[in-house]
Amino acid sequence: MKKINLTIACLLSILIIGTSFKIIVQPAWVVPEKYVSMANPVKADAKSIAAGKALYSVNCESCHGKKGLGNGSKAADLKTVPGNFTKDAFKAETDGAVFYKITEGRNEMPKAKKDLPNDTDRWNLVNFIRTFAGAK
Repeated sequence: MKKINLTIACLLSILIIGTSFKIIVQPAWVVPEKYVSMANPVKADAKSIAAGKALYSVNCESCHGKKGLGNGSKAADLKTVPGNFTKDAFKAETDGAVFYKITEGRNEMPKAKKDLPNDTDRWNLVNFIRTFAGAK
């Protein structure tokens, strides 16, 4: 009887612990080749980075966090995990790929082309996001 109770207790513990964590398996985000090879037409100078920072604080920070770690104030409420801009995998992405993801969005990430229809604004975001942890 003790073995059965112990087994039940273990299974309940696993169930409780397992349901308290998000499942972080997300399908790969396929970016069209056109964007992967697209060069950033906006120079990553102080003016562009400042403009990107202002846009980021309004449009991105609540999910991606102040330091781009994917831990913003709304992140815990999302079904998907916001991107962490300090990870090597992100740093390896081209500016065009990042521009595409910002522009088109996916799942709970909105399409920025709706709220930021100006391409330059979205390129400024790319330039600012690249400042996290010395990315590119």
